[in-house]
Amino acid sequence: MSSSEKSASTNKLDKILAEAQQRRETGYREKALKMYPWVCGRCAREFSGKRVSELTVHHRDHNHDNNPEDGSNWELLCLYCHDNEHARYTDQQYFGESSTATPKTTRATHKALGSLAELLASRKADS
Repeated sequence: MSSSEKSASTNKLDKILAEAQQRRETGYREKALKMYPWVCGRCAREFSGKRVSELTVHHRDHNHDNNPEDGSNWELLCLYCHDNEHARYTDQQYFGESSTATPKTTRATHKALGSLAELLASRKADS
């Protein structure tokens, strides 16, 4: 298979996958917009008209294939809150306790202001 044939095959596959994802997202987005008020579930901003496109369907369990008919895994979030939610989820995964990226720290034993009371008492006694 030549490189141009591979490229055409890859492009066709990418197009098919993108269309399938679009159909899936359109289906649950339409259902969620019918079920829930057009309000961000985090910041409570209300949306109407063309601005409804700024509302996204967030999957509470972060599994985009979990789309129950009752919408129990969905919530409507504005673009900003949705990005924030995914950033927090990514941080949690990256810096979780089992992560090797999490710095291992020990408890501090030095007390920076431990002798402050004695110092103040000695100064009071000197004056």
